Amino acid sequence: MAWIKPSTELSNKSFLLLPHPSKAKWSDRDKGYEKVGTKFALLTIWITHWMYKWRNPRCKNGILPPGSMGFPLIGETIELIIPSYSLDLQPFIKKRIQSSSGKITEKFNTFLEGLMCLPLNIPGTKYHRCLKDKDEIIKLLKDSLKERHASTAEARKGDFLDHAINDINTHKFLSEDLIVHLMFGALFASFESIATALTLAFKFLSDHPSALQELTAEHEVLLKNRKNMDTSLTWDEYKSMTFTSQVINETLRLGNLMPGWLRKALKDVQVNGYTIPAGWTIMVVPAALQLNPNTFEDPLAFNPWRWKDLGPDVISNNFMPFGGGMRQCAGADYSKVFMAAFFHVLVTKYRWTKVKGGDVFRNPILGFGEAIHINFSRIA
Repeated sequence: MAWIKPSTELSNKSFLLLPHPSKAKWSDRDKGYEKVGTKFALLTIWITHWMYKWRNPRCKNGILPPGSMGFPLIGETIELIIPSYSLDLQPFIKKRIQSSSGKITEKFNTFLEGLMCLPLNIPGTKYHRCLKDKDEIIKLLKDSLKERHASTAEARKGDFLDHAINDINTHKFLSEDLIVHLMFGALFASFESIATALTLAFKFLSDHPSALQELTAEHEVLLKNRKNMDTSLTWDEYKSMTFTSQVINETLRLGNLMPGWLRKALKDVQVNGYTIPAGWTIMVVPAALQLNPNTFEDPLAFNPWRWKDLGPDVISNNFMPFGGGMRQCAGADYSKVFMAAFFHVLVTKYRWTKVKGGDVFRNPILGFGEAIHINFSRIA
C-alpha cells in the first residue's frame, strides 16, 4: 500500500509514491533517538529523586532542626557570601536567628492582606499566600506548644500557654489542636485591631497637640495622687481616666477597624419594605452609624471632647466598634484597658514626635501606606 504526497520539486501534476507510515520500518537513526529519549527520561527521574532526598534528609534518632538544605552540593553558600554593607548581622544569619514571635508577626501581616481578596487559590495570588501563611502560623504555634510541654517546671512562665497545658490533663475536651487554634484565634483578634488602633491614635494625637496635652495632664495627676510611686496602675485609676476613655472611643469611632460583620438570616426578614430571604448573608457596616452626621457633628474630625455631651442611649445605639448583642467581641473591655495602660506608660515615661507617615487607606481594612515613624525619648 502506498500513499500520495505532492512534491514541491516537481510540477503540480507530479506525485511521489511513498510507503504508508504504518508500514514503514524504523531506521537505525530513529532507534538511536528512542534510546536517547529513554535515557534522558530515566536521568530526569533519577535527578529529581536525588534532589528530593537532598532537600528532605532523614534522621534516625530524633527530629532535624528547622531550616533548608539549599541547593544540592553547594547548600546555601551563595546566599551566605553575598556582601552586606552594614555593621548589623549578616542578613543570612539574621534571618535564621529570628525569634518565633518575629516570624509570627511577619506571617500575620501577610495573612491579613489576603483576608479581603478574590478567593483564587493559585500560586502567586494573595489568597494562596494567605492560606500558606495560616498553615505556617499554625505550625509555629504547634512547635511552641510542644516545646513548652516538654520543658521543665522551672522553665514555665505561668502564661496562657502553661495554663492550657495544665488544663489538658483535667479537661477531656481539650486537645493540642484545639489549644493551637484557640491561640491562633486570640492572636488574630488582638494583633490587628489593637496595633492599628494605637497607630491611628499616634496619628491623631500628633495632629492635635491640645488633645495630647490634656491626655498627659490627666495621667500626671494620677502619678501625683499616688502614695507609692513604685506601684503599678490600679483599677480605680483606670476607671478615673475620663479623657483617656474619650480619646479611645474617638479613635475607635473613626478607625472602624472592623469593616463589617457577617450574619446569616435564619428566616425571611422585612427591612424598610424589602425582604431579605432566609439563608442570605447580611453584612452589617458599623461605619454607617459611627460616621453618621446626624449623630456625630463633623463626623470625620477627631474630637474626643464630643463624648462629654453624648448620652448613654446615643452611644449604645450608634457606637459599636466591637459588634453588639450576644456576638459582641469578648475582648472589648480588654482592648480598652490595654490601650489605656499603653497611654499611661507613653505619656508619663516618654516624649515623642511624629517624623513622617501616617497617611491612611482602606482596602477595606484600615492601613497605613508608609506606616508612621515616631521619634521617642525617655523622660529623665
